[in-house]
Amino acid sequence: MVNNIYPLKMLPMRRPLAAHVAVLFFMMILASSVSAQIAEPEVRGTPDARSPLDENLNNGISLNVLLNNFGVGIGVEYKRMLSREMEGTLTLRITGLRDVSEQTFTDFWFGQQVVPNKYRRAFSIPMMVGVRHRLFADQVADNYRFYISGDLGPVLAFSYPYFDDVNEDGYRFNFPEIGLVEPVNDVFTGLGDGSWHLGLAGEVRLSLDIGENFSRLTSVQLGFMGYYFNQGIQMMQPYEPVLSQDPESNFPFEHTDPDDPVGSIVMKPFFDAQKFFGTPQISFIFGRMW
Repeated sequence: MVNNIYPLKMLPMRRPLAAHVAVLFFMMILASSVSAQIAEPEVRGTPDARSPLDENLNNGISLNVLLNNFGVGIGVEYKRMLSREMEGTLTLRITGLRDVSEQTFTDFWFGQQVVPNKYRRAFSIPMMVGVRHRLFADQVADNYRFYISGDLGPVLAFSYPYFDDVNEDGYRFNFPEIGLVEPVNDVFTGLGDGSWHLGLAGEVRLSLDIGENFSRLTSVQLGFMGYYFNQGIQMMQPYEPVLSQDPESNFPFEHTDPDDPVGSIVMKPFFDAQKFFGTPQISFIFGRMW
C-alpha cells in the first residue's frame, strides 16, 4: 500500500456574487451619507428689526438718574420717533457742578467735611435737544438695542459761597491764634448770596435699551458731559495770602499796616475762574412709551 506523501493543495475560495453586491451597496450608502454631511445647509435669513413704530408707539417719557464726577443728578427725558431707527430727545436735568481737582477731607471725630481751597458751591440745570440713532439693528436681537446719541443746549448754573468770607478777600482763613476764623457754610447757607451763570451744555453717549416690550423704557447710558461758561465760574479761591519773609515777625502773613495786620494782609492771585467743566457719566433710564 503506497502512502500519498504529497501535501494537499488548498484551493482558493471564491466569494459568492451576493457578497460582492452587498459590499458595493454598503459603500454606496456610506458615500451618500458622507456627501450629505459635507453639504452646507441653506442660510436662513434674519428677520427684519422691529421698531416702536410697528406697535404704533411714537412718544416716550422717562426718569433719568445719573452719576458723574460732580455727584448725583436727576432729570426727565421726552423722546419722539423720527424714523424706524432714529429718535429725537428733549432732556431737562439738575446735577451738581464742581472743580475736578477738589478733594474732600472728613473730620474723624465729628464727621465734618472740608474741601481745601474751595470757594463756591454750584449746581447746573442743562436743557438739551438731541438725536438717537440705533446701531446694529439687523445684527443684534431686538431685546438688546444699541444707540449712539448727541445732545446740545443751554445750561443754567447757580453758584453760592462755600464759606463765610468775613473780610471778603477771596480766601478762607482758619487761624484762631490771630483771631481770624471763617467757618464753612452748610449746604443751604449762602443761597441768598448766590448768582446765576448762563452757558452751553453738550453730551455724547452710548445707550443700551433692554427688553422686548417697547412700551417699557429701561436703558443704561454711558457718555461724556461737558459745560462751557464764557465768563467762567470762580469755583476755587481766587486769592491766597503772601507768607511773611520776616523771621522776627510774629504774624504769619505779609501786611501793610502794623497796627492792623489782620485787615491789611497782602494777597496774591490763586485760582482762575473755570470756563469748561467735563465729566464721564452713567445714566439709568426708566419710563414708558405710548
